[in-house]
Order: sequence, then structure tokens, then C-alpha cells
Amino acid sequence: MNERVAIIGAGWAGCAAAVEAIDNGFDVTLFEASRIPGGRARKTVIEGMTLDNGQHILLGAYSKTLQMMERVGIDTDAAFLRLPLQMHYPPLSGAMNFETPRLPAPLHLAVGLFKTKGLHWEDKIALARFFTACRHIRWDIGTDRPLIRLLEQFWQTPRLYGLLWRPLCMASMNTIPEKASAQVFLSILKDSLGARRHASDMLLPKMDLSAIFPEKVIDYLTRCGGKIRLGETVRELDHDETGWTLNGDRNQRYDAVIVATSAAGAASLLKDKIDVALLSQFEFEPISTCYLKYPESVRLDRPFYALIDDPDKKEWGQYVFDRGHLMPDQPGLLAVVVSVSSAVDEADKGTLHADIARQLAKAFKRAELEKPLWSRIITEKRATFSCTPGLERPAPITEKNGLFLAGDFLRKDYPATLESAISSGIACAKILSKRQLK
Repeated sequence: MNERVAIIGAGWAGCAAAVEAIDNGFDVTLFEASRIPGGRARKTVIEGMTLDNGQHILLGAYSKTLQMMERVGIDTDAAFLRLPLQMHYPPLSGAMNFETPRLPAPLHLAVGLFKTKGLHWEDKIALARFFTACRHIRWDIGTDRPLIRLLEQFWQTPRLYGLLWRPLCMASMNTIPEKASAQVFLSILKDSLGARRHASDMLLPKMDLSAIFPEKVIDYLTRCGGKIRLGETVRELDHDETGWTLNGDRNQRYDAVIVATSAAGAASLLKDKIDVALLSQFEFEPISTCYLKYPESVRLDRPFYALIDDPDKKEWGQYVFDRGHLMPDQPGLLAVVVSVSSAVDEADKGTLHADIARQLAKAFKRAELEKPLWSRIITEKRATFSCTPGLERPAPITEKNGLFLAGDFLRKDYPATLESAISSGIACAKILSKRQLK
């Protein structure tokens, strides 16, 4: 008989682990506490519209994610709007407009930088110096430090910090540059800007996040004979010489268990089984997405724009997405992302949607944006871990035979991203296969 594997958590890591495991001949049972798979990247329904619990951008460098999607039957060309790397601010803001042309790397970056509007020559020279130095040191700074220290070391200008480095850092790591790991940030740049041109492309989902991967995984596992247990929370794990049992069910035994929850969830579940010190060390940051619905005639010129956030002025948003560009059935719907939304004071949370609407009206010089038909805010309270310098990550293999970990917090060279989750799930299942459990 095929060895039986229980996977706890149908987020993107758990889904990837389940696909890899079942393709390697394991008898897979996937457990998920929610009725909707996807974990922290899933769909939700508001005002009769299928939205996401957070607006995402993927990168062309997310090779494991794109390959896994195609493996379960997703047409990635149809699922994403692929755009060249860009950072456009609202046209009348007087800020930066940067976009790379479709030329071979690194020529695309050089030409894009040369043509950038809104940067002074001193900014462009500083930026060119930064990328030249990073390539020279092969994107490895040795001793890790906060990103702000690295930017100071390479004389990055205040304008570059405000218009490029800070928003890029917060979007990719959900951590402010004063706290973020410089080495992890450089790893992201290496895999995107330091690789082939298409690796730096920005991929905007044209389907809801559940449909774009987790739901396809459920269909795939079902066709392959896997068992799906949605709406079932695993609260207890037991192990003896015959294997693992979940929630005291002695009639169902497993040769191995992959815990693919968040780090905090894994620490809570496994606190009596293994040393959870590394799992318990993580600090977390929230991300808020504000959806604002306007008449269908309201449309932005581009699928998304960067925004200048200024908490002192209660301008919280860093990016705005026009969902009408992506979803034909969502004209007039804008999504504004507030990374590291813990910065929003308790006193301001009640007015956050109104503050964002005013920010949009001011940024685009369009008074109608201040009065949406309705607005809703979705906050993922533990969206990511705070990716700080020298953060030690747990290993996928635990001291308990047959007990493994998968999750976006394991990949030491990356922050909490969908690519981290997918690659971790695949790697965990491959380790499981190589160990050939008895």
C-alpha cells in the first residue's frame, strides 16, 4: 500500500505539498480548518462580488509558482495580466514614472532608468551605482543589516528612498526599510532584476486567488484519489510505533504528517511534540486592502499606480489597483493596499476608508473619488512575518520521525511570498519522498 500522508493546512504551501506528494505516489489527505482553501491568499465575497482577502502582485521570477499552477491545469497566460516592471505614480502628482522596455537584461533596466521621468540626474546616477555595486558583489552583502543602512552605504537619495526603495520594500517584504533584512531584499532583486528580463515582469491576477490555484489543487487531488477534509480543524497530533493519528481518531493512521500552517499555528499545534522556539520567535505584520466601489464609468488609465503614503497626513495607501482592468465584471472597483498596516493608529482605523478615498481624490485630482458608493476594508492581521536581518528559520525536518514543516517562513533567502510558500511545499514533499518512510 502507498504510504499515507496527512497535510494540515490548505494554504499555498500545503496545496503545493499535496500535489507533489500525490504525484510521488503517496496516499494524501489534506486538512483545512476553513471551508475555502488558500489560507492567507484566498477569495471572499463582499456585496455579491468575489474579491480577494488581499490584492497581490506576482513576479515573473516566481518560477515554482507558475510551474505548479500549470501542473494542476491553470493557463497562466490567461490567468495573469503580465506587465513590464514599472512604478507609475498618478499623472498629476509630479512623482516618478518608471517602466522597463521589453529588451534583454540588463539593457531593459538601463534604458528604463535613462527614460524615467520624475527623477533628477543625481537620483539616476545613485540608482545606477547601486545596481552596479550589487552585481559586483553578486548580490551578497556578507553580514546582514537593515535595508536602510545599505541604502545609506550606497548614497541613495531621499527622493529614491521615498519613491522607489521604501514602496518596493514594503510591497515585497511587508516590513519597513528601517527593520527589513537587506540581504533578503537583495535576493528578491537578484531573482528579478538580476535575471532574465521576463523575471522582472509584474503579474496581476485576472481571477480570484482561490480559483487561480487552491481550488484547482482540490480538483487535481480529487481526480488523483486524494482525500479533502475542508472545514476540519486539527487540534491534536499523537504518535506511536504504528504512526500518526489526528484528533484522537485511532481508525485513521498516517505514516507522515506535514504541518503547513502559519508559524504561529504550527507552534501552537506542536508545542508538546517538538522544540518550537524558532516557530515562536516570529513577529507578524498585517496588510489591509481597502475596496472602494464607484460607478462603472470610473476607470484609471492603468491597471495600477503607486501612491505616496504619508501617515502624518493620514494618507495610508501605497498602491491602487483598478479591478476593472483585470476583471470584466468589476468595473468601477478600486483596491488600495496598505502594507504594514499596524502603522494605522487605533484612532484612525474607523476612518481609514474615508482617509484613503480622500488620498485618491487628491492624488488623481478627481473629486468623485472621495465619494465611493461603498467601501470595505479587509485586514489580514498576520499576513506576513516581519522579515528582519539575520532571522533564523526552522528546518522542514523536525526531531520527530515522520513530522515535517512547510510554509512561507522556511525559505531563508525570501520573505513571506506565494513563491516562498509554493517552493517550501514542494521541497518538503520531495524530502518526504527521499526518506522513504517505513
